[in-house]
Amino acid sequence: MTETPEKASAHMGFEELAKRVDDAVAALDELDPVAREVAEELKAAVEAVHRAALVTMVQAMRADDGARPVLFELVDDPAVHLLLSLHGIIKPDPITHAGQVLDAVRPQLHSHGGDVSLVRVEDGIASVRLEGACNGCSMSSVTLRNLVEEALVRDVPAITAVEVVPNDPTPTVIPVESLRIGRDPVAEGWIRLGPAAGLAVDEVSPATLSTAAGDRIGVIVVNIGQRLSAYRNECAHEALPLDNAVLDVANGTLTCPWHGFCFDAGSGECLSAPGAQLEALPLRVDDGDVWVRVG
Repeated sequence: MTETPEKASAHMGFEELAKRVDDAVAALDELDPVAREVAEELKAAVEAVHRAALVTMVQAMRADDGARPVLFELVDDPAVHLLLSLHGIIKPDPITHAGQVLDAVRPQLHSHGGDVSLVRVEDGIASVRLEGACNGCSMSSVTLRNLVEEALVRDVPAITAVEVVPNDPTPTVIPVESLRIGRDPVAEGWIRLGPAAGLAVDEVSPATLSTAAGDRIGVIVVNIGQRLSAYRNECAHEALPLDNAVLDVANGTLTCPWHGFCFDAGSGECLSAPGAQLEALPLRVDDGDVWVRVG
């Protein structure tokens, strides 16, 4: 005796049942428009009946102290969880939901050379880390950041705000011996830039230094709260000068005015194109004077 579809379903595993649903949905596309419309209406009507019944069952079990633990155990079953999720009765946790939303916008980010990763979701705030072009300060990168924020706040009810977590910069390693100023600092490649008090706080100060060999080298000194960093005055992108670079003190970033490439102001690491980096120069303050070593 041949088994009925109902009896056959009872012996199917979760994967087989899911495949059966996928096959049936795919078969709808093979129907002519009239038949497809009738089939989709039947599907919608049956799902509406199922959802109404499931909502009644779930609400009753949640209201019953004895049945509630059973409901929570059932939700852990893959088939039950899928069924309740399909009918919108249970929602994915905020992290899973946010991950799904980010997967949806990721192709658009990739098309602009950017990407995003979810760090955490706490108290309604999603913390994300932006990579590539998304992490710059140009108008295009701002647009991409807004895309991520709007998608998360709009599509994930549990998220009310988005914060961007800065990338962990790769520290610039400068040998300790190169920081020592000896009896003849000029011979060792150190050049006096000028009084430290003359460097404007929270600004970028360009300067041209002359070496003992007569070479003239352009440098910039970044001063964030009296923390000084020195770099060659050349963007790592196309070696264009950074005299008018935009310094974002709050985020500790330095943005090239030419093409919007963004750098960590303290390390020189390029946040727009990982792997690129400003050429950091050893810097010392002795007796109130700033010295930079350029060779």
